[in-house]
Amino acid sequence: MRVAVFSTGCLTLLAACVAPPPPGGIRSGPDPVNTRYINPGTLAALPGFTHAVKVGSTVYVSGEVALDSSGKLVGPGDLRAQAAQAFGNLATVLRIAGVGTDDVAKLTIYLVNAKPGDLDIIREAAPEFFPQRNPPAGTVVGVQTLPREGLLIAVDATAIVRAAVLPRDERFRP
Repeated sequence: MRVAVFSTGCLTLLAACVAPPPPGGIRSGPDPVNTRYINPGTLAALPGFTHAVKVGSTVYVSGEVALDSSGKLVGPGDLRAQAAQAFGNLATVLRIAGVGTDDVAKLTIYLVNAKPGDLDIIREAAPEFFPQRNPPAGTVVGVQTLPREGLLIAVDATAIVRAAVLPRDERFRP
């Protein structure tokens, strides 16, 4: 295993390479055989981003926002309405990728001018993403602005596809 150390001022970054590059070249991205780019035609997108990328059994979803299918902002100035739309868009992308809300392992929520109480509003707008038992790991990040005027929230997720067939274990056979 090779380890590279990058240092800039107070920040030190360690990068580990677990496998050498393939013979004759450098690996430049996800394995094309096991990678699927998901861009539903029914969802508006911010330019330059894929809605989701599925690599093997992991689904990475870009920041979904409060845009309807025609690209119109939903709920200007209304965090609850925007959260419901953004999480609705997220649920659509997850469904198309073959996973559900209960498969989400990590949520990151970006809030413009975040303040105490905003997370409660978001939880009420999208309760299926915040179960009482075993909720996903999560981070809330307060931001000054988002890529489009009027957006108050963006939410991205990482989900894991559950195995369709469980491995056979003789100990648990009836």
